[in-house]
Amino acid sequence: EFILLAFFKLRTQNFDSAKKWLGYIKNPETMLVKKQQGYYNYLHGLMVSQTSITQAEKYLKKAVSLGLSMDHDLAMAKLQLAGIAMTKRRKREATMLMNEAKKLDKHGMLKDQIQQLKQQLKRI
Repeated sequence: EFILLAFFKLRTQNFDSAKKWLGYIKNPETMLVKKQQGYYNYLHGLMVSQTSITQAEKYLKKAVSLGLSMDHDLAMAKLQLAGIAMTKRRKREATMLMNEAKKLDKHGMLKDQIQQLKQQLKRI
């Protein structure tokens, strides 16, 4: 329930409240099943990406490895990781992650962000 509440708060751009709800989960390894741990790390990665891209990369990679049940969430996580890789000048990794995100984005919800990232990758 805490993850759902944090998701809702994050959707309304209320980062402090989302962080508070995630804070109630003291030990995610024992309190949550594997998929929930993935979303826990995904949410942490999205929130931390505002301040520290290195921390965000760590959380998002863990979320991808644990698995996310929705394809568009996985696509978003991979696109976020591609953006981080691009800022760290890792063009090959960024391109690979962007292509994976493109395959997962079946409804075209991330089409604009993918195009934007593709344009920025050309400049590197």
